[in-house]
Amino acid sequence: MTRIPSGIGSSIRAKLGDTLARCAACVSQVASLEPAQQALSDYDLRKTSLGLRYRVRSGEPLDSLLVEAFALVREAGRRKLNMRHFDVQIMGGAAIHHRSTVEMQTGEGKTLTATLPLYLAALEGKGAHLATVNDYLANRDAELMKSVYSALGMTVGVIQGQQPQPERRKAYACDVTYGTANEMGFDFLRDRLLLRTLGEGNQDLFGKMLGAANGAAQDQPVQRGLHFMLVDEADSILIDEARTPLIISALPGEDEKIAAEAYHWAAENTCKFIENEHYEYDHDDRSVELSLAGRQTVRMLERPGAMDRLQLSAIYEYVTRALKVEREMFLDRHYVVRDGEIVIVDEFTGRMAEGRKWRAGIHQAIEAKEGVEITFATNQAARITIQDLFLRYARLGGMTGTASSSRGELKKIYQVHVYQIPTNRPPIRRQVPTLIYGTKDQKWNAVADEALAQHQLGRPVLIGTRSIDKSELLADLLVARGVEPVILNARHVAREAEIVAQAGQQGKITVATNMAGRGTDIRLGEGVKEIGGLHVICTELHEAQRIDRQLIGRCGRQGDPGTYRQFLALDDEILLLGFGPKKAERLKATGLKSTGPINGLESMFRKAQRRVEHRHFRDRKIMLYHEKERQKVQRAMGQDPYLDTPG
Repeated sequence: MTRIPSGIGSSIRAKLGDTLARCAACVSQVASLEPAQQALSDYDLRKTSLGLRYRVRSGEPLDSLLVEAFALVREAGRRKLNMRHFDVQIMGGAAIHHRSTVEMQTGEGKTLTATLPLYLAALEGKGAHLATVNDYLANRDAELMKSVYSALGMTVGVIQGQQPQPERRKAYACDVTYGTANEMGFDFLRDRLLLRTLGEGNQDLFGKMLGAANGAAQDQPVQRGLHFMLVDEADSILIDEARTPLIISALPGEDEKIAAEAYHWAAENTCKFIENEHYEYDHDDRSVELSLAGRQTVRMLERPGAMDRLQLSAIYEYVTRALKVEREMFLDRHYVVRDGEIVIVDEFTGRMAEGRKWRAGIHQAIEAKEGVEITFATNQAARITIQDLFLRYARLGGMTGTASSSRGELKKIYQVHVYQIPTNRPPIRRQVPTLIYGTKDQKWNAVADEALAQHQLGRPVLIGTRSIDKSELLADLLVARGVEPVILNARHVAREAEIVAQAGQQGKITVATNMAGRGTDIRLGEGVKEIGGLHVICTELHEAQRIDRQLIGRCGRQGDPGTYRQFLALDDEILLLGFGPKKAERLKATGLKSTGPINGLESMFRKAQRRVEHRHFRDRKIMLYHEKERQKVQRAMGQDPYLDTPG
């Protein structure tokens, strides 16, 4: 067994145990090379890097070059950014290289850590990719770290939405490429479609002549292979987004007018259907089923003439879909209307999910509900799940602030280990006792009162909410108390970096959705440490414990002081999702009798949260199973498993 180097502090050694011994062993070895690296000129530093590249391409394994490569990156970071990689960052980089996801707390420098395994993987000349949660973070991180790679003779590319194909091809041709998981997945699918088209064209004489005439101008795939992938915010991308497959649509069918009439008709008539009389709603499966009385009501309703061509079973489906949307999908919580279009708000990040649409007619039903132009459901030409995309990479690693609670799922599905990396400085974050109220109204007023009290002490306060509408409700309560908060939600994404940069200043109150917990860093203003640091208020439990931990992680970064408190109410949505309507209604009735904080019920909320997490895990496993079965059938038929039309 490899010995943990003596240079690492005893507290860190105790936390590491045996699990990270191999990764920790390289820390002292990297440090021993520092004097020699610092003596190199910029030219010699780059020349040494090119020498490593030659050795790799001559057959020397990456493992044997890890120490030298990491020492070079550490020196480049010190010179170009005045950032010297901490020992714990060296450990994290080594763990990522060895096909692991590392959990590093907020403020521990994941962006700088990523340069270590990315540079090492890029030495092979096959490309190293980093996927993060949005275009802004991909571009920001690439620009921040570009000088480090350049100092070592490496090129850096960035994939952005709406980027032309030639620019994408150039970005993928770089040694290191930053982008989002969605963009990289769609590029993979477009390349598959293109390769099939080129293959079909070359099968006939005309196609060959056309290809020869076009020569170099002929379109070619943008990606050059899936070699190494480092997933930033790994739990968000590998788990939360895994339930949504990436789909490229084919041309729409011919029944658009009929479909539009049916969607609008169903949306206009939802008010005529009463739960438990005309339909049953299953809270576990989130499904709607019409009763006999409901089906009779459908048949009696007057319908547009265009719908006469639809079978009655299809009309029932339009109605159940409209009822499902009416019950579950809410404006300013699950989506916003922008420029006459429905834009999804990602429930896990709080950011707008540009370009994404709900499947199975849900998106069109919402468009009908909001009275905007319906974008018709189309046939799909190609599809891939996030799970399948990343499993196609030869090597996969990840980093996040919250992965340990999903260790089993990441190991089972992606074959990656999860290691918790110690903090560079001991954390001194402190939890304040949880407060539980009978109703949401009581809870929101208590949250506003606590924020005001901390504000009067001069402390900055960050309040996390689950949706846009709740963030704006809370902001109104604070304004009524004479405080002007700053709001950070999907409506203010352009100012996100600016807002977060100021959130640690004295007396600042920031009301945010989940987006405040991903890829951003809150630094304390002058004098804030002395009065207790940042105070974080969590206003309800999310559907995954990891998201709560992301919010909590905003305080107490890099050894800073900080506190956090959880507020809950007996009519919170997590109880309905976890226990179903009957128990939720009983708890809500109990809450109406309460006038102040309630003791002893926190474990019940945690149990409800675990139930919801388990249900989502089950859904992801089922989706992965069906996806594998679908691909198996297509392979047996001689078809490309990622293309839904015969090749």
